[in-house]
Amino acid sequence: MAAPVLSYEKLGLIQGSGWLFRDLDIHIGARDRLALIGRNGAGKTTLLRLIAGQVDPDEGRRTIQPGTRVVLLEQEPRMTDCVTLMDYVLSGDDAPERHAAEAIADQLGIDLAREAATASGGERRRAGIARALAMDPDVLLLDEPTNHLDIAAIEWLEDWLGRYTGAFIVISHDRTFLTRLTRQTLWLDRGAIRRAEVGFGGFDAWTEQVYAEEARNAARLDAKLKIEEHWLQRGVTGRRRRNQGRLEKLREMRAARAAMQGPQGAAALATASDDVQTRVVIDARHVSKSYGDRTIIRDLTLRVTKGDRIGIVGANGAGKSTLLKLLTGEITPDSGEVRLAKTLNGVIIDQQRSLMAPDRTVRDVLAEGGDWIDVLGVKKHIHGYLKEFLFDPALAEAKVGTLSGGERSRLLLAREFARASNLLVLDEPTNDLDLETLDLLQEVIADYDGTVLIVSHDRDFLDRTVTVTLGLDGSGSVDVVVGGYADWEAKRRVRPEAKKAAKSAPAVADQPKVRTKLSYKDQRDYDLLPARIEELDAAIDRDEAALADPDLYAKNPAKFDALMAAIATAREEKDAAELRWLELAEMAEALG
Repeated sequence: MAAPVLSYEKLGLIQGSGWLFRDLDIHIGARDRLALIGRNGAGKTTLLRLIAGQVDPDEGRRTIQPGTRVVLLEQEPRMTDCVTLMDYVLSGDDAPERHAAEAIADQLGIDLAREAATASGGERRRAGIARALAMDPDVLLLDEPTNHLDIAAIEWLEDWLGRYTGAFIVISHDRTFLTRLTRQTLWLDRGAIRRAEVGFGGFDAWTEQVYAEEARNAARLDAKLKIEEHWLQRGVTGRRRRNQGRLEKLREMRAARAAMQGPQGAAALATASDDVQTRVVIDARHVSKSYGDRTIIRDLTLRVTKGDRIGIVGANGAGKSTLLKLLTGEITPDSGEVRLAKTLNGVIIDQQRSLMAPDRTVRDVLAEGGDWIDVLGVKKHIHGYLKEFLFDPALAEAKVGTLSGGERSRLLLAREFARASNLLVLDEPTNDLDLETLDLLQEVIADYDGTVLIVSHDRDFLDRTVTVTLGLDGSGSVDVVVGGYADWEAKRRVRPEAKKAAKSAPAVADQPKVRTKLSYKDQRDYDLLPARIEELDAAIDRDEAALADPDLYAKNPAKFDALMAAIATAREEKDAAELRWLELAEMAEALG
């Protein structure tokens, strides 16, 4: 390994009455692409600030090559004294050149003349990115860079970082973002740090090995008490196995939903059977909504049934919040109608987390100061319920204001999921959550008995969670696609090719024959694709296991790159195969 451009040796920091972490050795190479992984509250954001030199450690020595420029993109840009976003971008002694910031802002689609006080979270985040990138850093530290960004902006940032010639460390809950960009991993766990020369794509396999080795050591030492202290880590393997079971259940739900769906592009259900009618919880018919001269939603017809998991995606400003409010009855359409089931009882978890007063304790929030909480009609002790949501029970007396952003979000989820409801509305639920909490959230959603509406830019989360995706392109039309984000993206890619083919096809005088069964090729694909999908799953698991070797990149970088490419290719083929099979299942159902 070449000499690092920035190092910390024996790094330690005291927080409160004890050490947040101690004896950390961190070395950053000139071209490192590091994912910083750890639970909420482990100190990831604090560690980035230490690396950036914004916080002084209580122990340790920092070494940096002369001339190395380190830039930190914080989660919440501080704009208190700034009138416009441009004032923020050009503030400080280390401000970037104005023309460089304007060039990046133009690519990100942000007007830096916007007043800082009234700017949205997405606009503030874009301004922060423009400032950080325009500063031409040698080491770039990114704390949740995708929060508040739409998918187009996330993909732009991925492309920029893919071409970036310096080093970066990124904290993110966005699995797709991490998998595409990172080549090394720093894992902050229980006050210690581990490094593996493997990107996030191999993180799960690596941690499985670490936990297995810890369990073997604990067994040899008969350290049962130590194992009990790490109740969270003990459940990781089992949780991942359950994840696989939930993904299989999700595929079955998508196949069932595809059979209910009408012709491509029509959002109405193909059947009006009594069984389906009684399960309809939201019935939108020919709904349109405009603001001024701009049409937000045009002629949408959609039936949402009990148990549906509906994902809503689109660029910022495309109309996602408007669509969500229409479907929940918060606003009325200009034309058409939305009927809600009389028994609908919704819980809405919004982006603002506005109900979490900082001076209240965790006990106050969950149990109104008591020891017991009513969870869907079942009494649970607050300490046991905190464990279910990955909290240390000792945090019951902690003030909300002392929790990290991710811990506050997790606490809000714990409180809201305890309430009886049959409709769950989640607006950007993944912001500030760590990866283990995202696994938990997927688990809770999968087990939820009602209907779920989710607005999110987290592509992996949608692929693992929703049965139907509503895609908005800003023109007023709404694509209704069975499946997750990848299925919607595949449809968007196919549509221009299909239009081009239709335009160039010669006119045919005779009407086509009505099909009564699948063609030979379609039937063959329908029969063989499930086995192929299983083969691809096995290949991905095998290659990810190989990537878990911490010495692989150093010993054989060519093999490392080949494995990463093979995994990406296999995932693309698997996504296409699943989409093809769902389409064939819909055709087979329609043909009887």
